[in-house]
Amino acid sequence: MDLLISRRSFLIGCSAAASPLITRIGFAAAPGENRLVVIVLRGAMDGLDVLRPVGDPAYASLRPTLAEGEGGAPLDGFFALHPAAAPLLPLWQTGELGFAHAVATPYRRRSHFTGQDFLENGGGAADGALTPGRDGWLNRAIGLIPGAGPRAGVTVGRERMLILEGAADTAHWMPVADPRLSAQGRLLLDELHGADPLFAPVWTGAQALATETAAGPNPKGDLAATDIGTHVAARLVADARIATFSLGGWDMHQGQARLMADRLAALAQTVLALRAGLGAHWGTTLVLAMTEFGRTARENGSGGTDHGTGGAMLMAGGALRGGRVLGRWPGLAEADLLNRRDLMPTADVRAHAAQALAGMFGLARGDLERVVFPGLDMGGAEPVLR
Repeated sequence: MDLLISRRSFLIGCSAAASPLITRIGFAAAPGENRLVVIVLRGAMDGLDVLRPVGDPAYASLRPTLAEGEGGAPLDGFFALHPAAAPLLPLWQTGELGFAHAVATPYRRRSHFTGQDFLENGGGAADGALTPGRDGWLNRAIGLIPGAGPRAGVTVGRERMLILEGAADTAHWMPVADPRLSAQGRLLLDELHGADPLFAPVWTGAQALATETAAGPNPKGDLAATDIGTHVAARLVADARIATFSLGGWDMHQGQARLMADRLAALAQTVLALRAGLGAHWGTTLVLAMTEFGRTARENGSGGTDHGTGGAMLMAGGALRGGRVLGRWPGLAEADLLNRRDLMPTADVRAHAAQALAGMFGLARGDLERVVFPGLDMGGAEPVLR
């Protein structure tokens, strides 16, 4: 079942939309055949684990547990791809997968909530302060795309994404995979209906049916990675040209080996589902997967990593000039780390997003640096398209 809700409508959440792993989706229509997908990876993805700098002499000693085992699939003689992302290797070989490493926003205080809002807002304040309009960079970009209509965007999920909030009118689209109540909501209705002789028998029967349904193949009600990719691709094949959604679960303070394998497998499935669903349109599609900040260079005592600074950005799509890792590598020697703990960022992640918008929709550098990403200096950021 799909729910299409206007931007100003009241939205009631459901358990599927509230999943911490797949949370919010948004779309925007724009002229032309180019398609842009922006994925926000919530929780601070560890770029040093996803795209492993195995050629750096300090890497193995900083991560004695996380670097052991398979090590990853070699990419360019210096970086290796985490084994769980191996399904994406064919895209690397055809130039449809790439990365930017040692990237970050200007924010430096390592709060997930502030960092995610800051990433979606696209501002440039190091303390995480949002731009005066408190809108999203993707919404501001839509406002600059020639021919974009008055209802250029539609978001999906329990909550709207800040990245698509702003002057451009938008709507919600929600694929409801599981309309079951939260545990708290069920308790409240138990109290309400259980005391009513008329409603109590009906409520008891409904609960029994819900329990039976929950025993099916997806009892948690989470949207599968292939489902989310298929949903988004269908909208992009139809009237949308810009889509944004978020994938959670990247905050891995302990047990990272297991958690990273799960999350990366889901991300890979999502990208491949997008590719399959888009068909011939994949050739004019660019996917950007961004996170609020990176993680510490050293693994901690619990087999995980803590909040850091520099991280990685994943890019995919037939429009991408991939098969390469963008950016200047700063090194992992202690003297090269930021505050002797974090990967030193050598590029602003916003610059790569700005290059994507310039190439996909023809936005001018001046508009990108002043309106879409205030305070950004695109500098020598490399074009990302073929």
